[in-house]
Amino acid sequence: MKEDLLNLKALRAFYEIVRTGSVTAAATRIGMSQPAVSRQLAQLEALIGFELFHRDHGRLVPTQDGLLLYEEVSLSLNGFQRIQSLVSDISGFRIGHLKLVAPPSFCEGILPDIVAAFSARFPRVRISVDSHSREVAKSMIATRTVDGGFLIVPVNRDDLHEDPVCANETVCVLQTDNPLARHRTLTPKLLRGEPLILLGYGQNSRATIDATFSRAGVQPDARIETHTVSSACAFAARGLGVALVNRLLAAFYMRPGLVMRRFEPTLSNEYAFVTSSLSTPSRLATEFLKETKRYFANKNLPEL
Repeated sequence: MKEDLLNLKALRAFYEIVRTGSVTAAATRIGMSQPAVSRQLAQLEALIGFELFHRDHGRLVPTQDGLLLYEEVSLSLNGFQRIQSLVSDISGFRIGHLKLVAPPSFCEGILPDIVAAFSARFPRVRISVDSHSREVAKSMIATRTVDGGFLIVPVNRDDLHEDPVCANETVCVLQTDNPLARHRTLTPKLLRGEPLILLGYGQNSRATIDATFSRAGVQPDARIETHTVSSACAFAARGLGVALVNRLLAAFYMRPGLVMRRFEPTLSNEYAFVTSSLSTPSRLATEFLKETKRYFANKNLPEL
């Protein structure tokens, strides 16, 4: 390894001598003493077995062989410098592509703030955000099609690693003039016969809500089914029913004429930043997780 480094220095010395026309100028450009540059040149000529310069009254004039070598060394050194620059950019997060997957409501409500903070730190990193069904998202993360994603836990897969980032409860969102709004807390029994706006089948939260109503002996009147918290809140704002949704996500879609009420029994929604357990997370994914945890550590939800 030492010899390889020495040869690189010698080639750089040779390159600068040809480029500048003198040992003195070459020494100045590469930050070495003149005797050191002369030694590097002598070692290089000894190693390759032919002269690179004619010595003409103290001047160094490249030989024909020297000019041929110079052309190749010039290309190689420039390529090496590009590699060094790329390594530096990657190391300093000045280049890269972070690929994420998240539920639509997460993308619309929470991710913009996290991505904005992350991009302020790493402005040249490209970010792709996609939304898919829960099972497709799991597969994309496990196969490393994406660097990571946000999912409700547990994910129940050995090939996925969970880093919990937030937990919050299910709430009821309804119009201010709905008679039920006078209650601070709503229960399945209070919601008996009330038109409900629920997230569609196939989502963990929906299965939990159905089971909760069943235990209370109430048949939920699922008047509208949707797949995003934003649309559920929009339907509630039009007086089409009471939306049972994630409190954290619903906070982004509250508007005049809407209120949020507690739902009991408490139903927790826990999210994690999920990565493949089959390999170490990318450096960009690790930094994004740090930014995500900072966001939630400073996130205060309004009182119910």
